[in-house]
Amino acid sequence: MGSGTYSAVLGELTRLNTALEENSLELAHLEGVRGRLVEILTGAGEAAKEQALFKASKQEATKRFKELVGEGERLANGMSRFLRQHYGNRSEKLTEFGLQPFRGRVRKAKPDPDTTPTPIS
Repeated sequence: MGSGTYSAVLGELTRLNTALEENSLELAHLEGVRGRLVEILTGAGEAAKEQALFKASKQEATKRFKELVGEGERLANGMSRFLRQHYGNRSEKLTEFGLQPFRGRVRKAKPDPDTTPTPIS
C-alpha cells in the first residue's frame, strides 16, 4: 500500500477487502484479520460522514460569525458617532470608549531662515 490521500488509501483498503472476500475459501485463515479490516472500513466511512457534517456546520458557524461581527461593527460605528455628539469631539472622555478625541492638527514648524542651507549653484 502506497501512501497518498486518505481517500486513495480508503479505496485501496476497500479493493483489498473485496479481493479477500472473493477469495475467502482459499484464505480462510485470514478471516479474523479481514473482519478487523471491515470494522476499520466501516468506522472510516462513519468518520467521513461525521467530518462532512462538521465541515458544513463549521461553514454555517463561520457565516454566522462574519454576519455578527459585521453587525457589531455597524453598531459600534453608530455608537461612536453618538458618543462624539454626546461628549463632544474634543472630550478626553472618548478615550474610555477607545475613541481618539480631536486634539487639533500638528503643524510642521517652519524652518528658521538663518539655519536653512543655501543651495550651491
